[in-house]
Amino acid sequence: MDQIKTVCVYCGSGAGSSPRFVEAAHALGKSFAENNIRLVYGGGSVGLMGAIAQSTLDHGGRVTGIIPDFLKSRELALSRVQEMIVTPDMHERKRLMFERSDAFVALPGGIGTLEELVEQMTWQQLGRHSKPVLLANIDGFWEPLIALLAHMRATEFIRPSLDVDVLKAERVEDIVPRLRAAAALSPEGAKQMAPEVARRL
Repeated sequence: MDQIKTVCVYCGSGAGSSPRFVEAAHALGKSFAENNIRLVYGGGSVGLMGAIAQSTLDHGGRVTGIIPDFLKSRELALSRVQEMIVTPDMHERKRLMFERSDAFVALPGGIGTLEELVEQMTWQQLGRHSKPVLLANIDGFWEPLIALLAHMRATEFIRPSLDVDVLKAERVEDIVPRLRAAAALSPEGAKQMAPEVARRL
């Protein structure tokens, strides 16, 4: 039995240069709704964030938005969601996104998306969680990061004892099955980081 009931998606507050990015966000939202997976995301109604949330809702799914107070107007917090949590800062936002999610997916995005993704990769590398982390490699968007990780391994800054186990999917339809397969292999006790530990990170 899979353990994926909620998935946090990191993605851009812009639409990006390719129509495939928005198409992927729409398709992933539909996939979550059809698989009874709750979306946890950054709370906005613009860009890829808005696209995935609106699609999840339009197909009967459930959405939790988590947004810091100072971004409510800039990213136009989406009022349709079943649950909207407003935090005092980015640190609290990221902590709650972690605690409420069984897995993480990175769609295309900018610096903020990269920062959130790398934080989960770092925590996983250090053994603080074993929740699946997946790159939605739409139109090869994440290939430069994948190449950088390979370079870090080749230069021995990512050592075998501290490897990074990041999943990858070029097609949206592969995302949920890969998350479920990874969750089934993960040791049950290591999936959840204690809240008091997350607060200290």
